[in-house]
Amino acid sequence: MDIQAFRSILIPSGQEALQTAQDLHPREEQFLKHFSVLSRRYPVDLARSALDIAILRDRAVQKFPFANRMYFTREALEQASSFEISTYRAERFRDYRLLVDLGCSVGGDTLAFALLVPTIGVDLDPLRLVMSQANVQALGLGEKASFLRADLNNPVPLGSHPSLGLFFDPARRAGQKRIFSVKDYQPPLEIIQDWLAIYPALGVKISPGVDISELRNYDAEVEFISLRGELKEAVLWFGPMKTSGRRATVLPGPHTLWSVKTDETRQHPTSEPRAYLYEPDPAVLRAGLVMLLSGQLDAIQLDPSIAYLTSDHRMETPFARSWQVENWFPFNLKRLRNYLRERNVGQVVVKKRGSPLQPEELIHALRLKGENEKVVVLTQLRGRPIAIICTL
Repeated sequence: MDIQAFRSILIPSGQEALQTAQDLHPREEQFLKHFSVLSRRYPVDLARSALDIAILRDRAVQKFPFANRMYFTREALEQASSFEISTYRAERFRDYRLLVDLGCSVGGDTLAFALLVPTIGVDLDPLRLVMSQANVQALGLGEKASFLRADLNNPVPLGSHPSLGLFFDPARRAGQKRIFSVKDYQPPLEIIQDWLAIYPALGVKISPGVDISELRNYDAEVEFISLRGELKEAVLWFGPMKTSGRRATVLPGPHTLWSVKTDETRQHPTSEPRAYLYEPDPAVLRAGLVMLLSGQLDAIQLDPSIAYLTSDHRMETPFARSWQVENWFPFNLKRLRNYLRERNVGQVVVKKRGSPLQPEELIHALRLKGENEKVVVLTQLRGRPIAIICTL
């Protein structure tokens, strides 16, 4: 879709075509069928654009509660943060008088920022900028957000402001390929060194799978964020935005676990499985805060290299799932099968850490029939494979 095609959507006839497309409840796999219907009533280019946006709005419901009023490109929607994450991040900028969203794309983050602080969105892509403007207008935030086209590889003409915050979202894809190294981001992460001397209040969205060793030269808090148990993104916070060394944040909540420093390399005591087993949230794992969590739970690791924790008493926590341990023993397929069959178990949920077995392979190999259900955890105890049977 180009700018001319998108602008045709914004006029009354385009809005009518878009509403007609949405009424079809279209799906990507039925694109040709829906396009055939629309193109009989509207010009071909308008029908295609309306159908594209209608399909993307349906997909975007998982990220934006007001998706039916927004505009996207496919790539922009894939890269956009969930609005729950955006609104959480925006809270750090609440006390600033002006915020600049660098690499704003179609304005998903800009919307969250503009709800709290007047915001300037900056991007190089003219189509995404036009979509950003349409999105803030659709949400009634037109007076709180403005947009600027600029190449972030060049000095950005922001001027000075007594209370200015920056948020930077570099591109982490080249076409359909993901970019993993911060050195290859577009622009590369190192560009922020030129900004920090002038604008110290800076947040940077990065991949949650970032190689931590690449961040050693950056004086920043590293925050990992999960949403409903799934690790979604990481953020670097600089200058006055920095409040810790590492942080794990679990949404909804927010629930946050942090430490000024982390030291997960030294040896810690281990234990056989006790009454309860904990699986830390992925944000806690990536932030390197497993041992901090273990102290809060009065728990201990099974193995120095495995993040499962065990304790004699269950403590409720947003930072881990927990199960009651029924039994455990060294892993042996025949023994595990017999144990489960004797207890009329027909369904198992298989969890694993440090085991080469795949859950689907184990379930098939067990060949269970029964009415009961258990959790089977495949892991290690001091380097040796074990199976832990837990109740749901």
